[in-house]
Amino acid sequence: MFEVRGLSVSYGGIEAVRDISFSVEEGKIVTLIGANGAGKSTTLRTIAGLVRPRSGKIVFDGEDITGKSPAYIVSRGITLVPEGRKIFPDLTVMENLRIGAYLRKDNIDSDIERVFSLFPRLKERSWQYGGTLSGGEQQMLAVGRALMSKPKIMMMDEPSLGLAPLVVRDIFSIIREVNKDGVTILLVEQNANMALQIADTGYVMETGVITLSGKGSELIANQDVRRAYLGN
Repeated sequence: MFEVRGLSVSYGGIEAVRDISFSVEEGKIVTLIGANGAGKSTTLRTIAGLVRPRSGKIVFDGEDITGKSPAYIVSRGITLVPEGRKIFPDLTVMENLRIGAYLRKDNIDSDIERVFSLFPRLKERSWQYGGTLSGGEQQMLAVGRALMSKPKIMMMDEPSLGLAPLVVRDIFSIIREVNKDGVTILLVEQNANMALQIADTGYVMETGVITLSGKGSELIANQDVRRAYLGN
C-alpha cells in the first residue's frame, strides 16, 4: 500500500534522515520507535508534504507522491495527527471536526457521529472551545479531526505525549478501534512498550537510520530493544 524508498532529509547541513526504506501494509499498524532526535517526526512530516526530502521516493498505491502538497496528500487518503495535537484552541470541538473535512464535498454528518461514538466526551463538549479541553480531550479531538478526512492511512506523532497513564490506555484502545475500522496506522511513539504491543510491524530508528525491524512481538522480546527502550 505504501512505501518509503531511500528517503533522506536535511535541515541546513544536518542530515536528519539518511537513506531509510520501509513499507506499510494495508490494514496494519506499523510503528517507528527511537529516542528524541532519531528522525521519526521528520519522516512523518516529509510523508505529509510538510518537509521536502533531499532524495528518495514516497510511493502510495503505486503513485509517486514525493514532494506533493499537503492538501494533495490528504486528498489521496493520508492524514497526520501531529505532535502536540495542534488543534484550533479558539474554535469549538464541532468547528475543529468540520475543518478536518475541508476537502470533502459529501455529507459529513455520519462521520461526525462516528467520531462522537468513539469519543463520547467530545460529544458532551461539542460546543466548547478546543483550548478549554484537557490534554487527553485535545488528543481525542486531534484524532477525530484526522478521521474526518476519511483517511486510508492515519499517521500519528507521539499521541501519548504528556498524557496521564489512564488516558494513554484510552488513546491506544482508540487506535486499535480505528484500525479495526479499516484505517491503516503509521505510529511514531516514544512509549515503545505500548506501541510495540499493538503494532504488527516495528522499525527502530537511531540518528536518522533504521537499525532494526520486525514484528512488534519480536521487537518487544528483543533484549537490545528492551534495554534501550523498555527499561529492562
